[in-house]
Parts: sequence; structure tokens; C-alpha cells
Amino acid sequence: MKRVVVSSAVLLSALFAPVLAQAQVTVKDAWVRATVAQQKATGAFMQLQSAQDAKLVSAQSPVAGVVEVHEMAMEGGVMRMRAVPSLALPAGKAVDLKPGGYHVMLMDLKGQVKDGDTVPVTLVVEGKDGKRQSVELKVPARAAAAPAMNHGDGHKHKH
Repeated sequence: MKRVVVSSAVLLSALFAPVLAQAQVTVKDAWVRATVAQQKATGAFMQLQSAQDAKLVSAQSPVAGVVEVHEMAMEGGVMRMRAVPSLALPAGKAVDLKPGGYHVMLMDLKGQVKDGDTVPVTLVVEGKDGKRQSVELKVPARAAAAPAMNHGDGHKHKH
């Protein structure tokens, strides 16, 4: 199999169009935060849009022992992060997975994720009919200088 490195948008449109059409979910601007040596967790961020009402129910990646869909939210003046059982994908509406909000958390990393690496991520989306579809992604890693999670007062976070 030939390996090609291109931007995530080009990669998705060129290689995964049949998968996306079947799952009826499009993915834009996907990236994973690169890590430093010995770091055991990082986040994956992207924009999801579903043609029909659906929900993101899980994610997997061979680079991590545990992968969960997380949310960050202000609770009592403290920013908290926690796993969610699913994330609604309302028909036709873009849902942002971004630092400081919803994101895919990659934990128990099996090695360092370096700037420029390509990280395989599989999203599992469930339609309102209960049928599940997998969306296979090859997500570029960006240096830690990419937009950081804001742990401040939370006023910039929208859910």
C-alpha cells in the first residue's frame, strides 16, 4: 500500500469519500496535539457534521490504550474534564471538537506523538436507527504551540 502525506482535508476528500458518504459524517480540520517524551495523554480535535441526526459514541486509535470522547466545562468556577457516553451530531450542524471543549482524549499513549506524525483514529457514529458506522481517519499531529486549552475563567468556551 502506498503511503501519501497530504493535508487532512485533501486526504479525507480523496481517500475517504466512500466511507464518509456511507457514514454520512464529514470531518474537517482534524489534528492531534503532539506530545513531549513520557507524556501519556493528548487530544484530537476536529469539526464533525452529519447529514442526519447521529451521535459520536466512541473512538479508537492504535497509538493509545484508552480513547474516550471528553468534554471540558466550567463547574463551580473550576474547569473540569470528563468522559461523555456520546456526543450529539444534529443533522446539518457543525460540531466542533476543540481545545477547551469537546474533544477525543487519547490516553495511555504507547509512545510520543511527534509534530508531523500521522495518527490513525477511528470514530464510531451511531444513527438514530441504531446502526453504527466507523469513520477511519489519518490525523496530522501538530506541535504543542498549536492553540492550547484555556484553563482560565472559561468565558471563551462555548458548548
